[in-house]
Amino acid sequence: QVQLVESGGGLVQAGGSLRLSCAASARTSSLYPMGWFRQAPGKERDFVAAINWSGDNTYYADSVKGRFTISRDNVKKTVYLQMNSLTPDDTAVYTCAAAYTYPQSSPTQYHSWGQGTQVTVSS
Repeated sequence: QVQLVESGGGLVQAGGSLRLSCAASARTSSLYPMGWFRQAPGKERDFVAAINWSGDNTYYADSVKGRFTISRDNVKKTVYLQMNSLTPDDTAVYTCAAAYTYPQSSPTQYHSWGQGTQVTVSS
């Protein structure tokens, strides 16, 4: 288990960009594969992107491919989600999570979750 804290959400106009951050607790020494998920009101939690422990392999949902980029800085123990060309359909609570293996797109394969950060895209 690892504690995760997201930041960087907010309100942005359609076509704009945001960068989300997910910081792991300082006590964490393990480097886990990481993922981002999102959940819009009344909808299920959807997979967005995943990255392996070293950061040299990434995997995206089709809905964000070419617009979002996941990356990580293992020295800072932080994972990022750069989101460009945002649309109102991207509005959701975005949550990062840690897994034991990569790649994983099912939430059930992730063992630690952050609290989430709200992203709202206005039209």
